[in-house]
Amino acid sequence: MTAEGSLTLDRGLALLQAVADADGDAATISELATAIGASRAAVYRLLVPLSARGLVWRDGSKVRLGIGVLRLAGQVVPQLREAARPALRELAEKAGATAYLSIAEGDLVEPVVTVEPSWTDFHVSYRVGARHPIGVGAAGKALTLRRGSRGWAAVTGEPQRGTSGVAAPVRGVPGLRAAVGVIALGSLNADTVGPQVVAAAAAVAEVLRGD
Repeated sequence: MTAEGSLTLDRGLALLQAVADADGDAATISELATAIGASRAAVYRLLVPLSARGLVWRDGSKVRLGIGVLRLAGQVVPQLREAARPALRELAEKAGATAYLSIAEGDLVEPVVTVEPSWTDFHVSYRVGARHPIGVGAAGKALTLRRGSRGWAAVTGEPQRGTSGVAAPVRGVPGLRAAVGVIALGSLNADTVGPQVVAAAAAVAEVLRGD
């Protein structure tokens, strides 16, 4: 790819991000030009291929995300599931608890894949798609952890009474807000399970980055 082609691609991606950052409101051509540091004419040129692929939708001078973004997003979660499953399987067997990968969308977090341990008599059935606010449950609290703090969050009675959980954020994957964790009936030894969860989160991040 030429330097000019690389610049065009970078600006096209920046433009798509600027449209997404409008938070549901239609962005104007002028606002988009300011956001990406380009002229209005350049924005109009960049919108042509994005519109052709359904990634944006234009209504005069206003621009919204198009249905093509949903089609792309629909392919992301299945890939996340397959990438995370081996690390989650190992975590579930080590911890003797149901392991999961949760992702955040806005102010909500939801598990997209869960793996139950094979050797326990009882374990939690954690339903994929069960949403709860960030800040609630181990995964929700893990997503609020600051760098440099302890690497995992531990809770009891959240998001369900009678359970305990430990989770760690998946770091170093651009654009992804996610956490790996375990949830169990009764109590968990966070000092033992915490490092296991952190290692699993790092393994998932490594796979997703293609390291």
